[in-house]
Amino acid sequence: MRSAILNITFDSTDPQRLAAFWSQVTRHPASFHDVPGNPFWTVGGEGGVRLVFVRDPEAKTTKNRLHLDLVPQDGSQAAELARLQSLGAHIQDDRRTKSPGGWVILTDPENNEFCLESD
Repeated sequence: MRSAILNITFDSTDPQRLAAFWSQVTRHPASFHDVPGNPFWTVGGEGGVRLVFVRDPEAKTTKNRLHLDLVPQDGSQAAELARLQSLGAHIQDDRRTKSPGGWVILTDPENNEFCLESD
């Protein structure tokens, strides 16, 4: 027996806004699910893991213990970094010229960390 990952869930103060950001990052559509008592947004999931965004009124206060690693698909790391910043991501630590390195640590609009790996 084994388990499969269904969702990667983000607690969020504004799930719609965060789902819109990650929809633009991944270029997968965001969908609203109006489940009584548990409304949520999803991104992706077409044959793979989906990102889920649920409302949580508590603000994020510490470093993530889990994060996503992204890799550019259609261009250079520099071009993808510029695109992510234009969507609202912020650089937390640029490790492209450091050792160990090669990646950039970013935050999304609710300060969740994620990495952009080299192309």
